[in-house]
Amino acid sequence: MNRHARVLPVLLLAPLLLTACGSEKASEKAAEKAAATDAGELEARAQAMGVAPELVYVTEAPGFTLAQQSVGVLGDDGFSATWVDGDTNALLRLAVDRGTITADTCPEQPVGDMSGEHTTCERDGDSWYRTGAGRHEYALPEKGHVVRVSAEADAVPRDVLRAAALAAHRPDAAEIDRLLPSADPAAASPVERGDLPRYGDGAPDNHVDVGG
Repeated sequence: MNRHARVLPVLLLAPLLLTACGSEKASEKAAEKAAATDAGELEARAQAMGVAPELVYVTEAPGFTLAQQSVGVLGDDGFSATWVDGDTNALLRLAVDRGTITADTCPEQPVGDMSGEHTTCERDGDSWYRTGAGRHEYALPEKGHVVRVSAEADAVPRDVLRAAALAAHRPDAAEIDRLLPSADPAAASPVERGDLPRYGDGAPDNHVDVGG
């Protein structure tokens, strides 16, 4: 094979390599743009509710669906939402608030909203399994906040609760759309009044019919 024959394949491959490189960079830019858009949408929707965007999480569990009316603010700027089992009506509550949880502070923090009840704590991997007041909960400490998934102890098995806690994550674009209401309030439709004529200056029609 002569020198020209060896050089030819390289010359033919060069445009393909450049095209592939360009496509890869374009894909990266598109992904970055989409991520920025998602973050902006999350921030707008969360702040409209009074929730800190970094405290918005979502989870999932087989058979459970989000109760949209349950989504709201927790405390000052925390987040909470509830999922319902369509067959048993059991509830899974996701709550995210600022703070931390350690071996020393775990027993002092009530499970759910029942203050004054005895709380037991058990380390389970990176999370805490906690019980008290007829409820149980998995608490996952994150940077500056704690993600909690709780339920009635006799309604949701521990393994289902644990799986839902481990499935908790920051929402993507589709999940944001399902989870949080739009930051732009729906425009109110004008009320059509029957006493306003379609002609003239628009003054109410107070004409009284015969006999009335």
